[in-house]
Amino acid sequence: WGILAEAGEANPWIAAGLIASSSMISAIVIREVVLRQRQNAIFLAQRRLDRSVLSVPHPARREDSNKLTLERNAILLGEIARKSEAAKVLGNFSAGHREVFGLCAQYIGVTTKELPNIGVGSPRLAAIQRGRAKAEKLHQEHLLRWAEIEIRDNIAFGDEERVSRRLAGARKALTVALTALENYPDNADLITSRTAIEDFILSMRIAEVVQRAERSESRGELDKALQGFVEARRLMRKRPQLGEEGAGLLKITERIEEISLKI
Repeated sequence: WGILAEAGEANPWIAAGLIASSSMISAIVIREVVLRQRQNAIFLAQRRLDRSVLSVPHPARREDSNKLTLERNAILLGEIARKSEAAKVLGNFSAGHREVFGLCAQYIGVTTKELPNIGVGSPRLAAIQRGRAKAEKLHQEHLLRWAEIEIRDNIAFGDEERVSRRLAGARKALTVALTALENYPDNADLITSRTAIEDFILSMRIAEVVQRAERSESRGELDKALQGFVEARRLMRKRPQLGEEGAGLLKITERIEEISLKI
């Protein structure tokens, strides 16, 4: 501006402003070009480094991630013990016992696969064998407790309950008993429970069939009534003790004879 003013320029500030603006714009453009070139150079260098790293083969892992180490074995057993204590505190809740014997079954399955691969001198052998014995004991304890609670709850009905509801509960209880017997087929309590539940189910079926037959008879449908009483007699003969030493069976036979004479 000063130079142009001394040179006699009429409006020196206009020319000075244009020159200054051009200089600033040029400086910005040059700066962007230089920075872009540096960024590209850094990006290419990074890509070359990544390719070099990826091309190097990684050493194979010597330790199997699924290996039952001493630490992992202790963690699993600790979790089983913790759940077992909680289930005992909440003793009448079957879900807790079910969770424990489920965890025990998983642990037993893991050790079944692991034990054949353990050397005789390995410190893991004794620890896993002890853990397996403990898991087997807890598995039996909690499975039997679960079965006891489920059977009790599914057959605990009041006198006002319908036959169909009693049957549904008894069938659930029988499923529980059979599931437990798959694991412990020689358990005397389970065998007794299964027999009692089967007798209960059969007696409920007989009662249901007799009720239908009596309703048919009251409506005058004698053929249906006869079929019902015949079915009830067939079911009674499957378990003679359900007929109260023959009294029940004799009564049904008399009803069959009475209806047969009416047809």
